[in-house]
Amino acid sequence: MPTYTTNAEGEVTYWNKACVDFAGRVPQLGQDRWCVTWKLYTTSGKALPHEKCPMAEAIKHKREIRDEVAIALRPDGTRRAFVPYPTPLFDENGQLTGAVNLLIDVSHEQAAVLAQQAARCERLSKQISSQADAKLLADLAAGFSEVAAALRGTQS
Repeated sequence: MPTYTTNAEGEVTYWNKACVDFAGRVPQLGQDRWCVTWKLYTTSGKALPHEKCPMAEAIKHKREIRDEVAIALRPDGTRRAFVPYPTPLFDENGQLTGAVNLLIDVSHEQAAVLAQQAARCERLSKQISSQADAKLLADLAAGFSEVAAALRGTQS
C-alpha cells in the first residue's frame, strides 16, 4: 500500500516502494511538500495545487481528512484515481510532528463511474431537441470517456 510521511511543515520525509510505483516517480527529499505525486487534479478535472491537497489540509488544520478522491498525473502521462488517508501525528505534548498518508488506488472504480456518466450524457444528447445542448452533452460524454479510458490505462 502506498504510504508516505511528512514533517510538521509538510516536507516529505519517508515513502515506501509502493508509493514510488503508484506515483511513477521517486519523491525528492527537501523539495517535495505535502504530496508524492507529480501533479494532482480533482475528479472534475481541475488542477489541485499540492498546497491544497488533502495532506496539506490535514497538516494545516491538524485533523484527519477522509472521503476525498483525487487524480494523480504521473510523469509518463498516466493517471491514477486514489483515496488518501492523511493523518496528523502528534507527540506526547500534543504538538504536531508530521503526518502519515496511505493512498488507496481506486482508478478502476472511478473509471466505471465516469463511463456511466459518459453513457448518461450520450443518452441525453440524443433525446434533447436543442442542437447546442446536445453538442454540449456529447462533448461532456467524450470528456468523461477520455478520462475513464486514461484511468483504465487504455489511453494516456
